[in-house]
Amino acid sequence: MFKNKVAVVTGGAKGIGKAISQEFRKAGATVYIIDLLPNDCFTGDIADPAVLEAFARKVIEEQGHIDYLVNNALPLMKGIDDCSWEEFNYALQVGVAAPFYLTKLFAPYFAPGAAVVNISSSRDRMSQPQTESYTAAKGGISALTHALAVSLAGKVRVNSISPGWIETGDAVWTGPDAAQHPAGRVGNPQDIAQMTLFLCSDKAGFITGENICIDGGMTRQMIYHNDYGWTLRSNP
Repeated sequence: MFKNKVAVVTGGAKGIGKAISQEFRKAGATVYIIDLLPNDCFTGDIADPAVLEAFARKVIEEQGHIDYLVNNALPLMKGIDDCSWEEFNYALQVGVAAPFYLTKLFAPYFAPGAAVVNISSSRDRMSQPQTESYTAAKGGISALTHALAVSLAGKVRVNSISPGWIETGDAVWTGPDAAQHPAGRVGNPQDIAQMTLFLCSDKAGFITGENICIDGGMTRQMIYHNDYGWTLRSNP
């Protein structure tokens, strides 16, 4: 399905980004990744616009076009008690400004049928305490998605995915951790990778500006104190 296509994945060296990159390669695409972690494509900090410019230049010089852009790189998570001004802005640079700028850099080179998929989070609509930098970045990229979809209408489809709890390591979650999800389990990177490839495919040709939450149903579950076994406990 993706033979001779060019896919770019930010944060592609591990976790969800790595799974997405692997699935694109299995499907025949040429994949370029950029990550802070060492990798065989491009290592750099996407918070730096000069790094994004150098990376985009490499892709275009080598391929001449791009078919799919997946903005996946992970912003830091710190809360209002400990997050500094600089750290908060860094989270927004990685999570919102970089996806915007990379899309802008590639805009003249998107091939017909191109697609952008932004990886947001279910935290774009719900929060735990002390998560402001990450939550703000994810809320920003969810809103950026529909703005870009309108601006790039007729040229590029733009959608986002909001993962819930996705286990990116080797842990196996059973008992209440799994059972609390209406789907009965914690998610895995393949849950996100498969949706990413679907949204990039012609099968999703009538989908743009959409945010798809993949969280095992957690954000649809109403929770009340002393209802169905849920009990509120005050923080120590």
